[in-house]
Amino acid sequence: MADPNHALQHPQIARRTAIQAGAVGLLGLGMNHVQALRAQGANGELASSEKSVIYIFLSGGLAQQDSFDMKPDAPDDMRGEFNPIDTKTPGLRICEHLPMLAQRSDLWALCRSVTHGCNDHSLGHHIMLTGRSDAPRGFSGSKPQDTDWPSIAAIANAATEPRGNLPRSVVLPEKLVHNSGRVIPGQFAGIMGEHRNPWFIEASPYHTTSYGAFPEYQFDHQQRGNEDKRVFRAPNLQLPHGLTDPRFKSRIHLSNQLSEQRQRLEQAAATQQFDRFRQGVVSLLTDRAVQQALDVTNADERIQERYGKNSFGWSLLMAKRLVESGVNLVQVNLGNDETWDTHGNIFPHLKDKLFPPTDRGVSALLDDLNESGMLDNTLIVMAGEFGRTPKISLLPKHYKLPGRDHWGAVQSVFFAGGGVQGGNVIGASDKICAYPSDKPQRPENLAATIYETLGIPPTAAWYDHIDRPSHIYHAAPIAGLS
Repeated sequence: MADPNHALQHPQIARRTAIQAGAVGLLGLGMNHVQALRAQGANGELASSEKSVIYIFLSGGLAQQDSFDMKPDAPDDMRGEFNPIDTKTPGLRICEHLPMLAQRSDLWALCRSVTHGCNDHSLGHHIMLTGRSDAPRGFSGSKPQDTDWPSIAAIANAATEPRGNLPRSVVLPEKLVHNSGRVIPGQFAGIMGEHRNPWFIEASPYHTTSYGAFPEYQFDHQQRGNEDKRVFRAPNLQLPHGLTDPRFKSRIHLSNQLSEQRQRLEQAAATQQFDRFRQGVVSLLTDRAVQQALDVTNADERIQERYGKNSFGWSLLMAKRLVESGVNLVQVNLGNDETWDTHGNIFPHLKDKLFPPTDRGVSALLDDLNESGMLDNTLIVMAGEFGRTPKISLLPKHYKLPGRDHWGAVQSVFFAGGGVQGGNVIGASDKICAYPSDKPQRPENLAATIYETLGIPPTAAWYDHIDRPSHIYHAAPIAGLS
């Protein structure tokens, strides 16, 4: 039996691989699509998972004391304006503005003690998207670097087997980009190499000042009055950009000719591996089932209404369909970069703009997965890069109403499915929601929980081009969720 620790070893790129990569280029694809070729020759097996993961990321940082860990007895300058309500689980109370999730508490659990030491957006993103609390060598908050730690999505892309023609790991509906235009680090494969990047579905256009679940719930943090004309567009994968049907068929024909030449030169196993990958690419571009999974804005009207006819609802519906089609991990960014960064106007923005589409969309996702029998095999995780400060503050230069600032010391993370026991609560925060008071958990524990669900063994490692191993696990999974 092959050593599973060497499942991700990267072989040297030989001449034959270069020929094959050229054939992939004929299909109009970029270098990030040749991961199967670069992995060719690995002398082990990848993790074959029967479970999937949907990682819902709330960029900007959800206020834990205004959502899933309310402190009604805290001082007035800390407790906030919202009241707790009962859930379906006796003794478990959450925010009054999450009523649909409250009715489904038997399907989800909470960890109220996730902690790390960073209050900076960029490094906080890197920490919670990679599951590594320590900053990598030479970290820069202004741009991704090839020395960054690999994201959880990239690890899933590298360490799991594909199930069907879709990629192993997908991020949607957009990359996280700051309103200044800088790309947020932590989303990519980093030190593993860009060929391990997850597949990014760009369905939500970049905007410099507008946030939230457009077109129904968009808002501007600082209320500058800029118009938001964004339109959510599911990607059209039928043909590569700019190609007509005859030209595309011609490229496939030329690729087939190269394959025939290669068959006389290469070993059968290597040839078959490339052929399977090429066929998968063609299927990804032309298969109607794949297009249907992504074409959420044309879904049945009743389905769209249940999820919400907005970017949050459409993104979660797309995630559900992709998992159903065989994607191992889907990261859903609920809102563009720093959408949940409520330094000011926190209570009207949470109440009127952020909680309603989140409550509806996540509830619909839970219902669909539960009713189809998929929830037991699909872990849902919802977190941001940090929580928010215990004390409410006002920055009058930018905001009309008060809010909360960055706070890495504690946040609440939502879990559902994948064997998670509904109604369960792991850990606790102190009386003012400032620090863990019981069972503190690190981002490494959260990442390990995801990896375990995906069937990645605790001893798994990935190898670089000179055969140096790097462990995937850096802590144990969160105990007590199941």
